[in-house]
Amino acid sequence: MRRRLTDLALGVRLSVGGGRSGWARLALIAVGVGLGVTMLLVAASIPSVLDARGERAAARSVESAQELTPGSPTLLTAEVRSVFHDEAINGRLLQPEADDARLPPGVSRQLAPGDVVVSPALERLLASDDGAALRGRWGDRTVGTIGPEGLAGPGELTFYLGTDRLTAETANRIQSFGGVEMPDDGVDPVLMLLALVGMVVLLLPVAIFVSTAVRFGSEHRDRRLAAVRLVGADVGATRRIAAGETLAGAVLGLLVGTLLFLAIGQVAGYVVPAGLTFFPADLRPVPVLAALIVLLVPVTTVLVTLSALRQVLVEPLGVVRLSGRRRRRFWWRLIFPAAGLALLHPLVTGLDDAPETQIMIVAGLVFLLTGVALVLPWLVEATVHRLRGGTVAWDLAVRRLQLDSGTAVRAVSGIAVSVAGLIALQGLVGAIGALNAEAQADTRTFQAAVLDIDPGADTSEAWVRELAGARGVTGVDTLTSVWATPDGSSAADDEILVGTGTCEVLAQEAQIGTCADGDVFVVLPDGATAPAANTSYLLGDPGAQAGTAGDADALATWTLPASAETVAPPEGGVTAMNGGGPAQILTTPGALAGASFAPVSVTTYVALDPAQPDALDHLRTAAAQVDPVAYASPIEQRGITAALGGIRQVLLVGTVALLAMVGASMLVNVIEQLRERRRLLAVLVAFGTRRRTLSASVLYQVAIPVVLGLALAVVTGSVLAVALQTAVEAPVRFDWAGVGATSGVAALVVLLTTAAGLPLLWRVTRPEGLRSE
Repeated sequence: MRRRLTDLALGVRLSVGGGRSGWARLALIAVGVGLGVTMLLVAASIPSVLDARGERAAARSVESAQELTPGSPTLLTAEVRSVFHDEAINGRLLQPEADDARLPPGVSRQLAPGDVVVSPALERLLASDDGAALRGRWGDRTVGTIGPEGLAGPGELTFYLGTDRLTAETANRIQSFGGVEMPDDGVDPVLMLLALVGMVVLLLPVAIFVSTAVRFGSEHRDRRLAAVRLVGADVGATRRIAAGETLAGAVLGLLVGTLLFLAIGQVAGYVVPAGLTFFPADLRPVPVLAALIVLLVPVTTVLVTLSALRQVLVEPLGVVRLSGRRRRRFWWRLIFPAAGLALLHPLVTGLDDAPETQIMIVAGLVFLLTGVALVLPWLVEATVHRLRGGTVAWDLAVRRLQLDSGTAVRAVSGIAVSVAGLIALQGLVGAIGALNAEAQADTRTFQAAVLDIDPGADTSEAWVRELAGARGVTGVDTLTSVWATPDGSSAADDEILVGTGTCEVLAQEAQIGTCADGDVFVVLPDGATAPAANTSYLLGDPGAQAGTAGDADALATWTLPASAETVAPPEGGVTAMNGGGPAQILTTPGALAGASFAPVSVTTYVALDPAQPDALDHLRTAAAQVDPVAYASPIEQRGITAALGGIRQVLLVGTVALLAMVGASMLVNVIEQLRERRRLLAVLVAFGTRRRTLSASVLYQVAIPVVLGLALAVVTGSVLAVALQTAVEAPVRFDWAGVGATSGVAALVVLLTTAAGLPLLWRVTRPEGLRSE
């Protein structure tokens, strides 16, 4: 044991005592490993970030089931939802019923009616030129900002507005904020699949980059090990010495990665999309995951080094590389992708949130994408051995790849795996979006609607008058809804919703054909039971029937005519987004002539001027000025669209981070290759080879594996995308624009980083490069 530790210690000493060359190799390994460690630490911090955001959100949450009487220290509160330029803005109305009413986290004073406190991000937005259509939405009396303890993240858009218009019927009465236990309803299988694919796509390339980084300078290291053999070291000792050298680089890489992680943590929370922002203190790795990174990264680097030495015969008089004597075999490389496809069979048989299903999907993705990294070396070798002819630069590049393609392929493998995974993930997200786009509401007449209108707050005429005055609004109409109960029935299951509006409004709620005032329609979703014709209904609050006889007599009576036409629900819409559900009756105003009732809800449909770009935001501001709780939304918006927007933001952040690591890793790899071959390049220049030819040769050496790797990635990613689309029952489609953009950006990043390393080529090909010790 002591001898083994001595050999490891000697390896560490050689790594730091090899002069400028040794320090350069150690620095390259440290930077390469450090980039991977940074990504791993960021991934290990995601649970902490989510927990910290969740704790702050829970601390300001409201328990809606409290049954309290007015008094100290109660207050009334209601949630406010709004949007500005596709960014969600959530707030709350506060109406204290005592001077000592509890304050929400981050708020330091009671709010008088009209007072508003906003988050710092919302304050900046209101003060900016872009926030013109947002100003005045909740008044102009801003009295402060919300503290960090009351925000999910520094970029969150939120506010609290004081009011005196809330009642027990329109708001929640509470004594304190927080203490709400969020129900665990499980994870939707589609979202689970997206999370699993994203995790594998972002983390598997990191492992490949780390394993590539530890092989930097391997040729120089092998020659040094031959010298160690010459002075008496055996094969086992040389391997332990090599492991010690790598271990030093890995430990230094852990330090570099930690420093990069700390630097990124100071700014990352402010540059991600607003819905994902976090405070620097939130970005802290989970201790168990951090310990695994500290343990597994050095162990992995040592194992990679020992595996690489199996292909090298280190003798006292030189180094013999065994890999060039035989061609790579193809058959065993297919085992990994074949096993991956077999493990992904839940994508075909059906998704669920069972742990074993998640494990199988993750394992299948890892095996399939690892297969890309295993097949690529064979593909590059088989291709370059068939390439002939070309310019001098082309011949130099091809000949170099024919002699040793492993170094170039190792750098490209991570890129190919990244692109394959991103293509699959983008295909899945795009297919879900396409599935959603198949059922959109009719926007020819109306383009927006205002929901959550309190029917007792203002009359329909008042809403029409106020909204019609907003900039960009060209037309307003309303849908009034009321519950109807069969006369003589007290069962809640017999209730049916009756909506009243013009023919243009009813066209938003059902697929109707011809329509005239006085017509009645029965909207019958699949599986619903149609109401019987000539049934007599009482219009109004069914609870009134439990009161006095006078209350029941006050309800208007209406009979469903036998001429009512049965129609299908809309393909998309605001009040019937998801389809299905019970039957509904739609009537024109003439069909209810003479009937007087108190509506249960009012929806306002609005036509917008397409020439006014901020018409929708001006509508939202006008609606909030009438009733802050009212929610204005574009008609074509569906629930899944908002979720996909957040997923696309996460995908964008992950893609940018992954491409940044690709570029940095490729730059380090190019620098290492030029440094290793500086004598050979200097000799070529000394014999008359132009530096421009050598530069082109270096670009060709990178371009050939990249083109082959991207081609393999496109095929693999497309196949995986089809499987994922089948799993979520989405239409199978290929987003060729997205495939081209992802592949093109990856290729551009590689070529730009390679070109950035070319100035070093001019330096190493000076006559001084011919010197040798």
